[in-house]
Amino acid sequence: MKRIFYIILVLAVIASCDNGFEDMNVDPTRPSQVSASSKLTAVQLFTSGDRYENWRANLIYSSTMMQHFASLAGYWTGDKYTRNAGYASSLMERYYGDALKNLINLQEQLDAEESPDEMKGIARIMRVFIFSRLTDMYGDLPYFEAGKAVSENILKPVYDEQSVIYPDMLNELQEAVGQLGTGTSEFGDADIMFQGDQEKWQRFGNSLMLRLALRLIKVDPAGAQQWASAAISGGVMQSNDDIAYIEHTLGPEGINRNGNGQVFTVDNNMIMSETFINALQGDPRISVLAQRRSDGSTNPADLRGLPNGLDSDTLEGATGETTTDAFADPNRDIITGEDAPMFFQTYAEVEFMLAEANVRWGLAGDAETHYNNGVRAAMEMLAIYGDAAIIDSGDIDDYLTANPYDAVNAIEQIATQYWIATFLNEYEAFSNWRRTGFPALVPVDYPGNVTNGTIPRRLTYSEGEKVNNTENYNAAVSRQGPDEFTTRVWWDVE
Repeated sequence: MKRIFYIILVLAVIASCDNGFEDMNVDPTRPSQVSASSKLTAVQLFTSGDRYENWRANLIYSSTMMQHFASLAGYWTGDKYTRNAGYASSLMERYYGDALKNLINLQEQLDAEESPDEMKGIARIMRVFIFSRLTDMYGDLPYFEAGKAVSENILKPVYDEQSVIYPDMLNELQEAVGQLGTGTSEFGDADIMFQGDQEKWQRFGNSLMLRLALRLIKVDPAGAQQWASAAISGGVMQSNDDIAYIEHTLGPEGINRNGNGQVFTVDNNMIMSETFINALQGDPRISVLAQRRSDGSTNPADLRGLPNGLDSDTLEGATGETTTDAFADPNRDIITGEDAPMFFQTYAEVEFMLAEANVRWGLAGDAETHYNNGVRAAMEMLAIYGDAAIIDSGDIDDYLTANPYDAVNAIEQIATQYWIATFLNEYEAFSNWRRTGFPALVPVDYPGNVTNGTIPRRLTYSEGEKVNNTENYNAAVSRQGPDEFTTRVWWDVE
């Protein structure tokens, strides 16, 4: 109930900030201020996202490009590699307009109020998380000058190179973790992710550092190893109790509802991809994640995925079916609710990264142990969705026995499990696939696609930037490459 109170308070305050404050009889140099704690809650909710960007950037584009979902609908453009400029830019538009604007304002307030370092450290970690998601999806973007329209009157921020952004983010994480101690942050329960637990924030900061370190393996292998070693030494997530996620609720309309869940409520055009269902054969997660569209069956024998790149005219020729009834939906009894959790980073991901770090550099102990821990954690974490998602430990043991660690094909095996574990966190699934190349997804070649039948490598910038920030937009495009799906970001070299 405390969390719901904070959320309602935050949204009420944010709504009021734009209604009539300019007419109040107050000192114009000392604007009315809401609490820093309330702003952190808002930032975390904005980062989890609403229906708008989760529908477009996370699901319509990323989930289908990564072949977790497929769709016959033409507006599910990621399935067919066609371009909808507004959909592709939706994350950029919403994050700059909501999450980053409030986060940077929060940081300015923490500095002005001389708040404890631990509060500043938490804000810095959130800032890196938001920017890392943005730059991984788009490449070069406003970073150092972002969010300073009010404080410094910067209305047309410069686009910084991703090769500059990444070192700064890693340094920020290292310094932020150093600002944290033990005990509970002054943010308290307003921190709806960790309830102010500073040690969990430290582990999240180091785990995020490990994620960003591994992004560098193509462009800076030595730097990747150095930062991975620093992250591991600093202390990463230790169990599913450390998962960074937002616990959503079915509160009042529009309050703290899962953005993916809001999409599932209004759109039933997403179907489990054939690629994903095939990968889940023999995996006890299949019955938690999927159900047959026609009758809700979760019997693995009844679960069939839809090939990507089809429409209603080509469905029968490719599958022998005239409707989608025979195919599998996401399990609408378990994982699609508006009160479902939204994951930012999980312990399972961390264990897979530790396994990879051992394979590449001999870090972090034994790769097989970390691989097994990752698979187990990925299955056990589904219990966060509720009792119906609990997987019996014996079934996990059986899966690991039937699918043992393969040292010869370790990177592919680890990356494939990472892809399974990041289902619904499609931003991360897309980024990790680009850096590893696994799983080996087969692209589609739908008529009219804009990628020459290749899986996109990034999303495209906001259309408004072409008009409102023309000079800086053009400089970024000239430097990075055309504003197209096929242009690779800095760390994604061939």
